Amino acid sequence: MATHYLDFEKPIADLEAKIEELSLLADTSGDIDHEIEGLRKKADQLRKKTYAGLDPWMKTQVARHPQRPHFIDYVQSLFTDWNELHGDRQFGDDQAILGGLARFRGRPVVIMGHEKGHDTATRITHNFGMARPEGYRKAVRLMDMAEQFGLPVLSFIDTAGAYPGLGAEERGQAEAIARSTGRCLTLSVPSIATITGEGGSGGAIAIAAASRVLMLEHSIYSVISPEGAAGILWRDGARARDAAMAMKITGPDLMGLKIVDRLIEEPVGGAHTDRDAAMATVGDVLADELKGFDGLTPQQIKKRRADRFYAIGAL
Repeated sequence: MATHYLDFEKPIADLEAKIEELSLLADTSGDIDHEIEGLRKKADQLRKKTYAGLDPWMKTQVARHPQRPHFIDYVQSLFTDWNELHGDRQFGDDQAILGGLARFRGRPVVIMGHEKGHDTATRITHNFGMARPEGYRKAVRLMDMAEQFGLPVLSFIDTAGAYPGLGAEERGQAEAIARSTGRCLTLSVPSIATITGEGGSGGAIAIAAASRVLMLEHSIYSVISPEGAAGILWRDGARARDAAMAMKITGPDLMGLKIVDRLIEEPVGGAHTDRDAAMATVGDVLADELKGFDGLTPQQIKKRRADRFYAIGAL
């Protein structure tokens, strides 16, 4: 897959294009190897410097990067014995939220997450990760099963928000999101939510109201998209950057507000530059977080989750 560069990465793209051009010439002349090596070091330094100083709007772009790992990638990388479960037993099977049973490092778990797709066909199939009511009702069904069999729930969040279409509203979108959020909050089993890309609005929190909320370094988590906020505040979606800068949607801000519990470091240049390393790091953090639930009773798990949410916004 060809590398996709973001707008602010143009200087890096120019350097790497030059490296590629010189590499082709190096096949016929060995005299330019030292120049190529120098350019590679310069590109690495520039990438490191750029990503060390990302503002919230830049992080929004990274969170939406089309080559960032999605739910299916995490399933294939971190889990074994994956058995997907379909349908909400009321209307149909939503493909924006996938879920089922799996083993995580030998331990049975229930997993679910938003899937955006990776090309035109799969993005349409998964509705760009924007779930309809049946997706959230499927999530409730999965959480009910986890409760019944005492299995931890691991959720992966990456959505711009719930689907706002007429059909979704007719089938009770708001009610479905509320019930899914409520079920998250009443689980007596360990629950860990990881925001891997965008965490947008109720569409995200419906499966992210967990005992522990983790967030990748260059992900975002917000009550509304920057474009939506700009449209409401200034009636101008073009001012999305201004909204992003003011909304406190990045990891450090959310850690300070006690909305997120832990940040997961990404490879230099974002998770899309080294997908395997990024997913391996997520796996190690999840394993560490699950250990924190060892020995806790169901009542203690519920109390800790309640205390966590009551602490948000407290002085």
